[in-house]
Amino acid sequence: MSVRAASIGARTIPTERDVYVIAEAGVNHNGDLEIAHRLVDTAADAGADAVKFQTFDAAKLVSSVAATTPYQRDRGGAQDQRSLLEALTLPMTAWAELQAHTHERGLEFLSTPFDVDSAHALAELGLPAMKVSSGELTNLPYLREIAALGVTMLVSTGMGTADEVAAAVQACSAAPGLVLFHCVSAYPAPIEECNLRAIPAMQEAHEVPVGWSDHTPGLQTALGAVALGAPVLEKHFTLDRTMPGPDHMASLEPAELADYVRSTKALAVGLGDGVKVRQPSEQDNAVLVRRSWHAGRDLRAGERLEGADLSLLRPEGGISPAVDIRGRVLVRDVAAGAQIVDADLADVAPQAGAAR
Repeated sequence: MSVRAASIGARTIPTERDVYVIAEAGVNHNGDLEIAHRLVDTAADAGADAVKFQTFDAAKLVSSVAATTPYQRDRGGAQDQRSLLEALTLPMTAWAELQAHTHERGLEFLSTPFDVDSAHALAELGLPAMKVSSGELTNLPYLREIAALGVTMLVSTGMGTADEVAAAVQACSAAPGLVLFHCVSAYPAPIEECNLRAIPAMQEAHEVPVGWSDHTPGLQTALGAVALGAPVLEKHFTLDRTMPGPDHMASLEPAELADYVRSTKALAVGLGDGVKVRQPSEQDNAVLVRRSWHAGRDLRAGERLEGADLSLLRPEGGISPAVDIRGRVLVRDVAAGAQIVDADLADVAPQAGAAR
């Protein structure tokens, strides 16, 4: 299957034997810039490749009468979305500061813009990629606006159908790179609804990398996604799950994030390249546990080998059992118990009807 690679800064997606982990800070800073900086440090300490926030103007995102979602209300949010989001907003001046801090810690700085003005402001900061949330999957005019900014697009597909994803891919065609994210837009997402096989299916259908935007508790689906070929993961994290706010409860705490990064990257290494060969770590064992042809008695040059003359024994150093040497003629003596090697045999293969 051919997949068009994309780039996030200096990294190529997909990268063989690695998975790109985006630590999603989102709005878990609770509108506090100091907490946002602590989230950057947490992502760096965990070994993530990037830290991502969300950039928006609440008035350009939701109407004044839009109700909060059930999960937002359950976690102590305001009764309307705009009030909730206004409390979770950082000033536009914060993004350059957070970007500088992120780069100092060796991570890529990313954000999800929720309106065109926010997208342009992030583009002016030189972000190498722009995330688009699942809620904008069918907002094709918005996708075209982002595509025109000349950055790699990272597009989540939660709540979407196959036809909606196809239309979104077409709308993103002007972007220099595209990565889709399979996603279940529930917080937390039920494991039985994750349908991880959509990852390779979408990769085959659209020939672009497909990651996993992971809203499930724990690690299981991330490992499954990597095993199915997801080259990018996105996972919410927080300083403390008991903090007030809509996303903390479905987020990983610092130690869990570190384990998430470590485990998924280890699995990515373990997947290898799919070519079945003997591995270096097997070599010492293979020599000792594979069999080869050995002399069953003292054998003399000129003898034609019969079944009783031979034994298949460990170690491996003689001629492989996969090669039938019965009926072949020796060109030199071989002591009982010694391995029989190619140099012991005449070049002439046995004639039809040779002893077996």
